[in-house]
Amino acid sequence: MESSNETASRGKYLFAAFLAPFIWGFMSIPVRWIRDYPAEDILYFRIITALLALWIYLLLFRRKTMAADIRKFQLLPQTGKLRQICLTLLASALIFGNWFTYIYAVNHISIQSAALAYLTCPLITAAGAYLILREKLTLWQKIALFIAFGSVCLLANGSLHDVLWAITIATCYAFYLIVQRVSTGFDKLNQLLIQLSICALFVIPKLSYNHHAIPAEPLFWGTIFLIASLFTIIPLFLSMYALIGISSTTTGVLLYINPLIAFTLAATYFNEPVSPVKYVAYGIILIAIALFNLTNIKQGFHRPSQS
Repeated sequence: MESSNETASRGKYLFAAFLAPFIWGFMSIPVRWIRDYPAEDILYFRIITALLALWIYLLLFRRKTMAADIRKFQLLPQTGKLRQICLTLLASALIFGNWFTYIYAVNHISIQSAALAYLTCPLITAAGAYLILREKLTLWQKIALFIAFGSVCLLANGSLHDVLWAITIATCYAFYLIVQRVSTGFDKLNQLLIQLSICALFVIPKLSYNHHAIPAEPLFWGTIFLIASLFTIIPLFLSMYALIGISSTTTGVLLYINPLIAFTLAATYFNEPVSPVKYVAYGIILIAIALFNLTNIKQGFHRPSQS
């Protein structure tokens, strides 16, 4: 049986895994504020702004941690260095692809297609973690994933175009989570800094030859800073931090919080038409989340006394 300290420690990782998609669920609001700008411009300036903010924070407050990670990398054997470099490059490519496809879908496809992506993502994450990382699933968790799959099938009975976009968005982020689970031993903020720096290496040359004028409107830059800080650095760090203490499957399933919020916003705030079938499907998703986290819920109500 877990001690109260172990339960509390796991609780903070679960809370981080919950908070990240909860924040992301509201991201469609600021993205829609600047929907008249090209999706690639929003992505490029989001990356550059997030990178600058993260560099400033780390240089001011976490220089010792950065130095420690540099020494740790230097002490790795050649194969260890090559493995870490490959994982970092792969993670950077995956998160870049996820961001671009999400922004494009929100502004040019539909909010609901973006929501469907994060309904599909946990299933892809669970399958990948089970097959690649050999993460174990309880019977209840397998049942929950089967129920969630049925709900996704209900929601996918619409535009094939929307479904393909959703699968692309989901696959990028699902495998990003799996790569982050494998890539351990280094500070998560430092890893995020390197990933954003690699993304910037692609972005900066593109900006140099960009045919679009650099936006001058305060609304654009205010929104970009909000997206870069509140909707990029903070939730990415929370999701990476969560993977220290819980499986990528659990982190992936908690991503269902994101589309539930996005669906609610689409139906209320953005007034997108929603069929009754979708209300049923999202209700089923809530049941699946509860079933998947049944063990964690029980532990929350029956915490063992501290020894």
